[in-house]
Amino acid sequence: MKEELRFVGVIHSELKMLQDCPKQEHENAPVATIEIFDDFINAAKDLKPRDSIILFTWLHKADRSTLKTKPRNNITLPLTGVFSTRSPDRPNPIGIHFVRLVEVEPPNSFKVSGLEVLDNTPLVDIKPDLWRD
Repeated sequence: MKEELRFVGVIHSELKMLQDCPKQEHENAPVATIEIFDDFINAAKDLKPRDSIILFTWLHKADRSTLKTKPRNNITLPLTGVFSTRSPDRPNPIGIHFVRLVEVEPPNSFKVSGLEVLDNTPLVDIKPDLWRD
């Protein structure tokens, strides 16, 4: 059995460089656009404005060799294992983002509230946020 990760879309954002990205979505992250790839449009057809969703992204600029980091890049803090942080640098750089769907732009684009990822970040999956809706 062959297992592989398939990207279902891409994020379009005004954030072009790592230093532009806020640490968390609630720290002034901009509205971003999700582009769903053609093969997956039917999977997104029931999404609607005001839905709370969870985005899973592939943080493609991350350092996959990092095992310890200073939380929030604060040099006064001790080195901490990445599994205890939200650092994008980690062995499998999967991002998780809790956002609200702002606008649907048929057939394959969606605007979402503050999203703290770089332009052209691959989208792995979308799930409903059942706790916030």
